[in-house]
Amino acid sequence: MKPVLSVEDLQGGWDELLVLDGISFQVTRGEVLAIVGKSGCGKSTLMHFLLGLLKPWKGRVLFKDEDIWSSPEALQKARTRWGVTFQSGALLGNLTLLENVILPLKEYTDISERELRIVAYSKLDTVGLADSADSYPLEVSGGMQKRAGLARAMALDPEVLFFDEPSAGLDPVTSGNLDELIKTINSSLGTTIVIVTHELTSIFAISDRVVMLDSDVHGIIAVGTAVELRDNSSDERVRAFFGRNLAAEKRGN
Repeated sequence: MKPVLSVEDLQGGWDELLVLDGISFQVTRGEVLAIVGKSGCGKSTLMHFLLGLLKPWKGRVLFKDEDIWSSPEALQKARTRWGVTFQSGALLGNLTLLENVILPLKEYTDISERELRIVAYSKLDTVGLADSADSYPLEVSGGMQKRAGLARAMALDPEVLFFDEPSAGLDPVTSGNLDELIKTINSSLGTTIVIVTHELTSIFAISDRVVMLDSDVHGIIAVGTAVELRDNSSDERVRAFFGRNLAAEKRGN
């Protein structure tokens, strides 16, 4: 199966600070890929490269075999086929949930006002927020804000959904419900998903494959399923990452 997203020998960072070096991996269509690692390993920086928010010093990011930096048109075309959710939900507080979902539709389509509302409402319904369409972000819970952000990310029926720490700030039950929703979207719509997370529960619940980064090497130290990395890795850093999280979760229970 052809990859929908490819990273080839990527090197880069912020200003003159090297963060990532020699990064190469592929994401196949319909896959849920988790990018994990300790704080400071470059997870969020890698997400910036994948989204075209940072240009690599070296190497390429390809969306369906086309380098997103080959032309302004290539980058814009890729962005219209992606959906992005942020840790906070990043909703505009002066707009209702429905109006927030309408925003990308207004920017990238020329459908009528009535059609805008129909499509936006259907996305809110998909994430279980149809009854809260006219509520403002501050009138709903943090978990509902995250789901509204997901509805907005889905507005243009993206081929790839990117998640940056989707469970951050959520209680375990709400986090688990969000994991189930993400997995349902992946299985029912076939949407490819790339997720940055440190939550071990989420990694096991929704990922098909894991890419683990480490700051000491500025790159990838492990690739595989969560179970493979937990049970079979010979790398002490990988074992420590999973073991430390498991211990913390057991203490929390």
